[in-house]
Amino acid sequence: MRTLHRYIVSQVLASTVITVAVFTLVLLLGNVLRDLLEFVAQGHSSPWLLLRALGLLIPFVLAFSLPIGMLTASLLVFGRFSADQELTAARAAGVSLVALVAPVVGLSILFSALCGWINLEVAPASRVAFKALRDSVLQQPVASLIPEGRYVSLGDNLTLYAREVRGNQLHDILISGTTNRVVAGVSERIENLIVNARDAEVLPKGADGKPELVLHDLHGVYLSPEGWRGFKESEHRQVWDRPGGESRALKYNEMTFRQLAAERRQRLSRGMDVTPINVQLHRQVAFSFACVGFTLVGIPLGIRTHRRETNIGVGLALLLLAVYYSFVVLGQALETHPAWHPEWIFWIPNFLFQATGGLLLWRANRGVGA
Repeated sequence: MRTLHRYIVSQVLASTVITVAVFTLVLLLGNVLRDLLEFVAQGHSSPWLLLRALGLLIPFVLAFSLPIGMLTASLLVFGRFSADQELTAARAAGVSLVALVAPVVGLSILFSALCGWINLEVAPASRVAFKALRDSVLQQPVASLIPEGRYVSLGDNLTLYAREVRGNQLHDILISGTTNRVVAGVSERIENLIVNARDAEVLPKGADGKPELVLHDLHGVYLSPEGWRGFKESEHRQVWDRPGGESRALKYNEMTFRQLAAERRQRLSRGMDVTPINVQLHRQVAFSFACVGFTLVGIPLGIRTHRRETNIGVGLALLLLAVYYSFVVLGQALETHPAWHPEWIFWIPNFLFQATGGLLLWRANRGVGA
């Protein structure tokens, strides 16, 4: 039995290493290597600088390629195991499917722990280090101090959230204002302004020499003595009263778990919305469990296909990934809609994959039976 377990685990590990290496390379080429082109375009193309930048990007990509590799390895190994009649031989020897795959499930739990460490600590820190390296050699626009998907202070108790930042152009903007109120002798901070704007432009020097935001197509509500009232404007100019020498603020996806937790506590103490922070926290933690769900689904699907062809396993893996990541995209798209509680959407594919995989394993075990 131990020999059989060692054989299966070694096959899964070997396939996982190969597929992780391939998917890491693909993700680097398709997504983050464009960042390295900035160094080359600006004449900063020394081999040491490029290798250092590439090394800082790998952990960020590895957080995605590890679950993908585990899924593909499960599909390929158990598909080949079934096609070569090795599963039939194990059944004839009195070994149940559950007992056979237990070490692989245990391996997926270890990979989930590794993914958790990468998602919560290593990847955010590496991304910050890469951007610090990039900022040290490239000229950045003023709007780089307004990070995507992160609240930043505008002064005068105003806070800005921009979903997308491109150069000095901002898109999908939320501005909130707060004020102090005294109730029964106790001072508390409450929200008194909520504004949405389609887009905005950052002017490095406005009328008084300070950076200025020009907001377009804005609408919102403000708290008056008579209650909340609505308003609309086609354009509004707001001075960004930032302190001199302010460094670039971190995006939420550049924060470690502890930094996000601290930011959440701070915003809660000020009575401000924490939905985008909750979204990032839940995304980091939930995605760490992807290896378990992918493995539980990949094993019975690999057995059911009864194929040796690699393209069958890769095709199934890509289909399952599309299903999983559709929930991730949906959760991130709803991060500015607290009423929907988008942070819980990230857990749906985990529960779905684990429940489906458990059911398929149970049915396959009854069919294979010891």
